[in-house]
Amino acid sequence: MQQSDIMPLVNVYRRKVDDVNMDFKRYLFDEIDWEDRLIGIMGARGVGKTTLILQYIKEKVKDKSKALWVSLDNLWFKTNSLLDLVEYLYTQGVTHLFFDEVHKFPDWALYLKNFYDNYPDLKIVYTGSSMLKIDNSKADLSRRQIIYTLGNLSFREYLEFNKILKLDAVSLPELLKRHVDIASEIVPKIKVLKYFGDYLQRGCYPFSREVRRGYDARLSTVVQLVMESDMPASNDISYQTVEKTKKLLMLIVSNVPFEANISKLAEAISSTRDSCLKMLYTLDKGNIISILNKDMKNYKHLVAPSKVYLYNTNLMYALSGKIDTGNIRETFFLNQMQLLFDVRYPKQGDFLVDNKYLFEVGGPNKTYDQIKNIPQSYLAVDGIEYGFGNRIPLWMFGILY
Repeated sequence: MQQSDIMPLVNVYRRKVDDVNMDFKRYLFDEIDWEDRLIGIMGARGVGKTTLILQYIKEKVKDKSKALWVSLDNLWFKTNSLLDLVEYLYTQGVTHLFFDEVHKFPDWALYLKNFYDNYPDLKIVYTGSSMLKIDNSKADLSRRQIIYTLGNLSFREYLEFNKILKLDAVSLPELLKRHVDIASEIVPKIKVLKYFGDYLQRGCYPFSREVRRGYDARLSTVVQLVMESDMPASNDISYQTVEKTKKLLMLIVSNVPFEANISKLAEAISSTRDSCLKMLYTLDKGNIISILNKDMKNYKHLVAPSKVYLYNTNLMYALSGKIDTGNIRETFFLNQMQLLFDVRYPKQGDFLVDNKYLFEVGGPNKTYDQIKNIPQSYLAVDGIEYGFGNRIPLWMFGILY
């Protein structure tokens, strides 16, 4: 292999790094230990994984000639070898490799294992679909890599991304204890409920700034690509299963949030109970829906969900013809909390967080009746700017990351 052979990849890499915007960085940028030798960044389509690593290269890699970013779905690999590429780059002094879209590349985990073992001073960062079967890969990467998950924009990030207000994230204990003081620092500066309403409808994905009237259509296309492209690439499933999964999703969209009757759902899509469960958990891993269970979620031992939601409120607006305010509130709360905490379906209330904090979600008239006399119980209340005691504004659960 010669330098001229890889120039198509190098040219794309240079343009991507030069063009990436540095005005806003996702919360994960400063949380990643970029010195680790093998880093995986997982997440849904459209949340900014590629931008994140391009920003890192632009800001932190001093000698850009010693790094290369490449998407593994590039047509270049139809006639060229990834093994030969890495060997050549290594001999030329490249120290940092960034692989995008690894789930599109056959036997990606085996390649990464070999690169890790055979090039001990090479640092590798890769991105992939949240559907990737890390534990079931042919190569054991568990001892070699550190995995990070990039969620959709939080409400806090949305405010900063759109240059409305820059805030520091707060911890959950701090929020529960100081929410009145924190709100007093924010509410006088912006019309927080207006922007919160905007966020719920079209604020979860960074591409919202690229499209205006076509945002819902763009988001619907993202969902379709996840099912038609990422699912088969990550899970080796058939066209027929993809079509049944689409039908299952539309049944969910029409009824969320709901307590799933798996047998009826399976019958409705002409499938078995076990296959229906697998489809549900695949949609959950793909960040299209969110499964809420009484016990900790386990992708190896699939149980019937206690409740099923869409992954975020933007998906509700994009996919559903009917919008229920109560569903929007619960979906937002679960979306913002599940990235950081273990969230389960409790006997009383709506959500149990880290097996410690109990939350009931509702509107301004919500009372404590359902969770009274339970320690560490709170109301997450929509439609209010300030809270009092254990009554906390719902929007404030969007500033945790």
